[in-house]
Amino acid sequence: MSPTSLDTRRAASVDRSIRLIASGASGGESCAPELAEGPWTFDAGPASYGPGASMGDVIPTGSPRQGALPEAYRLASDEELHERIRRAKQTLGERVVILGHFYQRDEVVQHADFVGDSFQLANAALTRPDAEAIVFCGVHFMAETADLLSRPEQAVILPNLAAGCSMADMADEASVEACWEQLATVYGDLDTPDADGLLPVVPVTYMNSSAALKGFVGRHGGIVCTSSNARTVLEQAFERGRRVLFFPDQHLGRNTAKAMGVPLEAMPMWNPRQPLGGNDAAALGDARVILWHGFCSVHRRFTVEQIAQARREHPGVRVIVHPESPMPVVDASDAAGSTDYIVKAIQAAPAGTTFAIGTEINLVQRLAAEHPEHTIFCLDPVVCPCSTMYRIHPGYLAWVLEELVEGRVVNRIQVPDAVAADAKVALERMLRALPSGAPVSGAAPTAPSAPPAAARS
Repeated sequence: MSPTSLDTRRAASVDRSIRLIASGASGGESCAPELAEGPWTFDAGPASYGPGASMGDVIPTGSPRQGALPEAYRLASDEELHERIRRAKQTLGERVVILGHFYQRDEVVQHADFVGDSFQLANAALTRPDAEAIVFCGVHFMAETADLLSRPEQAVILPNLAAGCSMADMADEASVEACWEQLATVYGDLDTPDADGLLPVVPVTYMNSSAALKGFVGRHGGIVCTSSNARTVLEQAFERGRRVLFFPDQHLGRNTAKAMGVPLEAMPMWNPRQPLGGNDAAALGDARVILWHGFCSVHRRFTVEQIAQARREHPGVRVIVHPESPMPVVDASDAAGSTDYIVKAIQAAPAGTTFAIGTEINLVQRLAAEHPEHTIFCLDPVVCPCSTMYRIHPGYLAWVLEELVEGRVVNRIQVPDAVAADAKVALERMLRALPSGAPVSGAAPTAPSAPPAAARS
C-alpha cells in the first residue's frame, strides 16, 4: 500500500476518528464512547443494537444474537487482522465474493470485492455464480435479499449475526398482517378491484425490511422499492390501487409522495399499537398513502438547524441529504437522493465544490478522503455511525473467511422456502421498476479484476 493510499484510508476511517476522540487526542464528539470498543463486547451483553445512532431503539425479543468471537480475533492487532483476511481471500480465490455496503467501516470496505447500496450489492453477487460463498458485510435484511437472489447452493454469510436494522424491525409480519385485517374493515375485500379496476390498497415495502415482509407484499400484489425507484414504484402502485400502505420508513414514503403532489393530509400515519393505527375511518377513506410509524435513526439525527449552520459557515455550500431524513430537512436541502445519487453527485461536481451531506458518517468520511478536490463534511457534527453496520468488524470478517478456508460455513443466512417464493415475486417486480431514463448500473467493483456488477433487470 502506497503512503498516499494509506493516508487516504486513515482520513476515511471513522473508527480511527472515534478512537482519537475517546483518547482525548482529537477534538470533536462522538455519540457514545463505547464505540471505541470491539463490538464483541456488546455481543456478550444484553440484546441491543449497540452504541451508535440506534442505541436508543428497542430491539425486538428474539432478535438474532452473535456467539462469542474466538479470542485470537479479539486480541489480534489491526495489522494482523488485515493480513489474515488477505491470506484467506487469496486461498479462497473465486470461491468467495465479499460485498461491502457504503455504510461499513473503511477497515472492512477495503477488503470488499464490490461496494454499493443493498440493492446494488445483491445484484453484484449475481455476477459471481460460481462463488461458493457470498460474505455480505452489511445488515441482516441485506443478507436475506442476497440469499433470495443467489443460487440455492451458494451460502450467504453475515459476519456478525447481531448486525440487524432497527428501522426494518419497526415493522414485523404480525403487525403488518394485523394492519391489513383492520384496513379490510374499512375498505372491504382488499383483493377485489372496484368498478374502475383499482384495488383498495396496494402494499409497498422498502428494501430495508425483512424477507417475511417482502413475502407479505408479494402475496398481496405489492412491490418492494428502493430509495432510487420509490417514485416509480408509487406511480405504478397508483395505477393499480386507490391508495398505498407504505412501510417501514415513514420519511421515504412521505418525501416521495409529497414530491409527487400528494397532500400531507392524505398521508395519515399508522401506529401499530393503536386501533386503526390511531386514525378514524374517514381519514383512512381519504388517504392516498398510509405511512407506517418507522424511521432510520441515522437519518433522523439531521436537522434544519444543522443545515442553517452549514450555510452560515460555508456560503455556497451544496446540501444533499438522504430521503430517509425528516421532511423539513429534505425541504431545506438542495437535493435529496439515495447513497448512489450522493456518490455520483460528488463525482460529477466541479472541483472546489463544498458539500454538506446528510447520510451515514462512514460514507461521508470516505467520500471526503477520496475527493480532496472538494470540501465534504457531515451535517451532523457528532460522530455517530449506524449502530448495526458498525457491528461488522475486521475480526469477524477474518473469522468467517478462515472458517471457509477450513471448510466450515458459519453465520449462514437462509430464507425459508415458504417465505422465499412470495418474496422473490415482490423483488422481481422491484427489478422491473427502474426510474424512467435511469442508468442501468450496479455496485462498483473495488479491484480491477472484478467483473462489472449485474444490470438492474
